[in-house]
Amino acid sequence: MADDEKREQMEVGSGDVDINDKKPDKMFGLKKWNLVAMWSWDVECDTCAICRVQVMDTCLRCQAENKQQECVVVWGECNHSFHNCCMSLWLKQNNRCPLCQQEWALQTTGK
Repeated sequence: MADDEKREQMEVGSGDVDINDKKPDKMFGLKKWNLVAMWSWDVECDTCAICRVQVMDTCLRCQAENKQQECVVVWGECNHSFHNCCMSLWLKQNNRCPLCQQEWALQTTGK
């Protein structure tokens, strides 16, 4: 009985499709491709912990004084990053990293 049921299903389903019909080579064609890339600093945290602005942007102090070109980022040996003007004010009061409390040692600066 199972063979009879399979034959009935095949007969019902086969009426719509011709086996000799060729499939089209491509169902759709790609006309345009827009590539989008994202980047970020290679740091543990991309926000300055002092002013709470992303390190990729100008800090609040430099924005207020219109010194966008002078705002640079500093990285400590602990791999935390801050705006240079924010960190210079912080270091006047405390010589430790604001995030991990390790002794602050400058690793590098960048734009």
